[in-house]
Amino acid sequence: MLAVTADARAPRVPPAGGPVAVLANPGAGRGRHREVLPEVLRRLRDTRRPVRLLAADTAAAAEQACRAALADGIGALVAVGGDGTVHRAVQALAGTPVPLGVVPAGTGNDFAAGTGFPADPLAAADAIAGALRADRSRAVDLARMTGPAGATRWYGGVLAAGFDAIVNERANRMRRPRGPRRYDLAILVELARLRPRRYTLRLDGEPLELDAVLVAVGNCASYGGGMRVCPAADPTDGLLDVVIGGRFDRRALIRARPRIYRGTHVEHPLVSSHRARTVELTAEGITTYADGERALDLPVTVTAVPGALRLLR
Repeated sequence: MLAVTADARAPRVPPAGGPVAVLANPGAGRGRHREVLPEVLRRLRDTRRPVRLLAADTAAAAEQACRAALADGIGALVAVGGDGTVHRAVQALAGTPVPLGVVPAGTGNDFAAGTGFPADPLAAADAIAGALRADRSRAVDLARMTGPAGATRWYGGVLAAGFDAIVNERANRMRRPRGPRRYDLAILVELARLRPRRYTLRLDGEPLELDAVLVAVGNCASYGGGMRVCPAADPTDGLLDVVIGGRFDRRALIRARPRIYRGTHVEHPLVSSHRARTVELTAEGITTYADGERALDLPVTVTAVPGALRLLR
C-alpha cells in the first residue's frame, strides 16, 4: 500500500482517463448484494478505463486505501456499499476534484438516494459508467465537523446528536443479540432511560439553548434507510438543516417516530427546524453519529462546505 503524501488532499485535476478505484464492502446490506460486485466491475471496465479494486478489511483500512489511491493519481472512485462505505470514501475525496460514484448496496443508502443515484445497484453502475465515458461530474455540498482539539470528519448525509446517536452507541456496545434485533433492543433500553438533555447551539453565531431528545444536522434529508429526519435538506444549497425534537416523553416519541419516514414530524409542536451555514453544538455525554458511523464527541462545530464533493452523475 502506498504511503499518503503530505499534499495528497491538495486539489489537483484528476488525470484524463485515469484509473477508477473501487471501494467495496461485501458485507453491506448483510451481504445480499455481494453478487453484484463482479458485474459492477465489468460495466466499469467496459468504459476502457483501468479499474482497481481496493483491498480493505476494516473501516480504518478502507479510509487509508482511498487516501493511498488518491495519492497514486486515480481519476475517480466508486463506492459499492451503503452509507458507511460512502462515508469512508468521502474522508479522502472531500475538497478534491476526484469524483465519486455510488453503487447503493447497503442496508441504508440514504446519501445515494439524496443525491440522485438510481436505487438499483446495476442501474447505478450504468449511470456511473455513462458519466465516466462523458467525463461528466457535478458538485454537491458536504458537512465538515470539527472537534475542540481540531479533529475533523466529513459527512454527506445527517449528523445524529440525540436519542438516535445514544441508541447507536448502546447497540455498538452490545455483543448480543446479533443482527437488527440488537438495535431494536438498544431502542427499548434507551427508551426506558429517556430524558431530555440540555443543548447549547449557535446557528451562524445566534445562540439557542434548550432541552431536547433529538438533534439532527442534515446536509441530505434522510438517514437510517429512509427516515426523512431533515426533510427539507438540500445538498446543493450551501446550508445545513437543523431539526430539534424538544421535551418528548416516551409515549410521544414512540408515536412520532413513524412520521419521520414521511418527514411530517417537523409539523409536531415539539419539533423546530432551522437553517445555518455553521452550527456549534454542545451537550454532555453525547457521541455523534454521521452517515450512521461513529464520529466525534460533543462539542462540535459543523460547517456546510459548498461543492466539496464531485459526483459521477
